Amino acid sequence: MSEDQISLFDLGVAAEPVAVAPATVDRAAIPTSASVPIPAGTFSTVEELVEPCNACQRCGLGQTRTHAVVGRGNPQAKLMVIGEGPGENEDLQGLPFVGKAGQLLDRILAAVSLDSNRDVYIANIVKCRPPGNRKPTPEEMAACVPYLQEQVRLVQPQIILLAGATAVQGLLGDKRGITKIRGLWMEWQGIACMPVFHPAYLLRNPSKEQGSPKWLMWQDIQEVKRRLDELSATP
Repeated sequence: MSEDQISLFDLGVAAEPVAVAPATVDRAAIPTSASVPIPAGTFSTVEELVEPCNACQRCGLGQTRTHAVVGRGNPQAKLMVIGEGPGENEDLQGLPFVGKAGQLLDRILAAVSLDSNRDVYIANIVKCRPPGNRKPTPEEMAACVPYLQEQVRLVQPQIILLAGATAVQGLLGDKRGITKIRGLWMEWQGIACMPVFHPAYLLRNPSKEQGSPKWLMWQDIQEVKRRLDELSATP
């Protein structure tokens, strides 16, 4: 990695069927209980998720949040980034990845000429901050992931970047540790997925030596950009 590339880290598909929402879906009931399903096609734009998420009580996290954190970036982007859940800054601003980890994510993307507002859509497994930034429970993830699945369907990314083990578990159901699976191509409903270290983990492991988490992240994001360029060039 060159010195310029290193400095960027310094911060101390298969076609899917057209989904049609069943006429029996009561959208007003969706935020009230996790027992209410969210079938594919319930929402027609990602913006439509904002109101139900802000009113959502599908799990206990809705009782302690300041804001629901739905997503940010370009809803037509070919790359989607999925993290674990909002932290304090995200809860206050209502946007994902806006704290120090988010700033590092922006710099990682910029290192391969990707703009987080123009080229990427960013979301999380859960849309409300778990108290103390703890890992969300399986029940909390199960209650919230149907919203995320609708976001993925609407964005239709060519690649999903799964930041951290919770993102992998929440979307793919794979419970292996991130060190075992980072950098491995996986798939969700015909979409290529790449598990990577969460930027917060990189902040706790600042070394840039060969084999370190930051060094590995640099390899992974280059591979993601290579695959993205390859897919974008395919007629």
